[in-house]
Amino acid sequence: MTYQVLARKYRPANFSELEGQEHVLRALINSLDNNRLHHAYLFSGTRGVGKTTIARILAKCLNCDEGVTSKPCGQCASCREIAEGRSVDLIEVDAASRTGVDDMRELLENVQYLPSVSRFKVYLIDEVHMLSRNSFNAMLKTLEEPPEHVKFLFATTDPKKLPITVLSRCLQFNLKNMSPEQVVNYLSGVLGKESITFEESALWPLGWAADGSMRDALSLTDQAISYSDGNISESNVKAMLGSIEQQDTFKLLESVLKRDADQVLSQIDEIADFSPDFSALLDEVLSLLHRLQIKHLAPKALDNSYGDKDFLESLSGLITNEEIQLLYQIGIIGRRDMAYAPTDRSGFEMTLLRMIAFTLLDIDDLGPLLNGEVSDNRSPVSDILDTLKNGPKSKLNSNSKGKVQENTLSTGEKKSSTTEAQSFDGKTQKGESSSFNVPVQKDQSCSQETSSALNIEGMAWQDILNKLKLGGVTKTLAANCTLASYEDHSIRLVLDEQHASLLDETYEARISSALGELTGTVFDVKIKIGLTEGETPAKALARKHQEVRAEAAQVIENDTVIQTLIQDFDGKLDRATITPNGTGDL
Repeated sequence: MTYQVLARKYRPANFSELEGQEHVLRALINSLDNNRLHHAYLFSGTRGVGKTTIARILAKCLNCDEGVTSKPCGQCASCREIAEGRSVDLIEVDAASRTGVDDMRELLENVQYLPSVSRFKVYLIDEVHMLSRNSFNAMLKTLEEPPEHVKFLFATTDPKKLPITVLSRCLQFNLKNMSPEQVVNYLSGVLGKESITFEESALWPLGWAADGSMRDALSLTDQAISYSDGNISESNVKAMLGSIEQQDTFKLLESVLKRDADQVLSQIDEIADFSPDFSALLDEVLSLLHRLQIKHLAPKALDNSYGDKDFLESLSGLITNEEIQLLYQIGIIGRRDMAYAPTDRSGFEMTLLRMIAFTLLDIDDLGPLLNGEVSDNRSPVSDILDTLKNGPKSKLNSNSKGKVQENTLSTGEKKSSTTEAQSFDGKTQKGESSSFNVPVQKDQSCSQETSSALNIEGMAWQDILNKLKLGGVTKTLAANCTLASYEDHSIRLVLDEQHASLLDETYEARISSALGELTGTVFDVKIKIGLTEGETPAKALARKHQEVRAEAAQVIENDTVIQTLIQDFDGKLDRATITPNGTGDL
């Protein structure tokens, strides 16, 4: 018996066998059941998503011997002839090969004749956008007022090329691309029917490579069966596609987040043995960063369509939201500039090394530069005023004041929340922080680091929070809570109703773990949503920042140099842009 390829063998015979496209099926089924039939249907979408398949099933529904129905019997002569491609009343036309106006006129001459044996004469025109302009013009009148026994079914991958006069005469259905998860589920069923052994992890690369096309996915599966000799494994599929293992991409990103440059280069060296497309590999890394950001900000919106949910969960504690945005932007720029690199591999390596080298700096870390500390103790505003009045100084004299400080990016660890911050008069203050660490009065012994366990009984929640090693969404969640009760190693927190979307068992577990590290004791932490009594740490920080801004605005308004600038240059002070040191993260 001749072998039949999977894409043809498992072509759906009725609407119930179709994978996806529920929005199209619902409209078609309702119209068929209620006998509200249009004379022209247009199905658009990428290749292999079911355009011609749906059109042929619709033809069965219209011409089934049992009557117009959304569930054709599949057994009558009309259904069998359509399924076998030999129905005389289903005229299939490939518009790519019959584009001329003479072909269209010949086709339309037969429209007036009644169908030979069926209820309707159905014209199925594939790739209809390939028809010439004159062909469309010849069709318009017939398409607007066709005989009652004629139905037109159009399929196209590019509906924008169709004249608006044609589009307005059709019911248009835009078919969606298949998600990798839909492809994997469908392939699992097909391979089960074929009695082919397979690894589920081997189907995900096929789902991604199909790029939304179920037909492509089935063709690749045929190829994988031949390549793997009937036993489909992930390694075989990756080798066949010329791609790398998904786990290798995971490990590569994990090494970047851990800032382990040696490990990154070692992994790239191993991956290079498979001759991968480094541009596509960078796309995979960017896709993971994108999904990692969704995991942080909208965890409920994250599905497992890429089979990476567990991996993203393990990485979420290694990076903050701001760092994800930085790495993603670096990757986008590296992707754009890869064409200018000596080789794709070197461009890929430099992009990942740049992700490791660049770190976010707090505004406090900029130190003297932002506060205008210069060698002659002149006010930075005075320098600006002199420049505006007298013009810029010559660059030739720039070395007379000493070497210009180089603009560098820190590659070391982040500074702790007790980094020095500059006050408005240029003096340094200890203890300013740009996170949720609200300064509190404490004695000398409490301010020093200690490796011993800490007893938090009786401490305010904001004081406890300042000592916990939390970051990202977890810290934001904790900062918007108040302490409801604390007894017998059990802590109950109340979350502000405005931040209810942050609540997640994962973050509760992280808070509990951080408390355990701080105190050496296992804590049971439970958070409920409700009205908070008192001020949350987040609100306390916002209040403090608002007070500091008001004080900063007052200082600036009273500055004589600022007043001179306003008067001489008809300026205006924009209070909304005033950001004192230590309030940049508000």
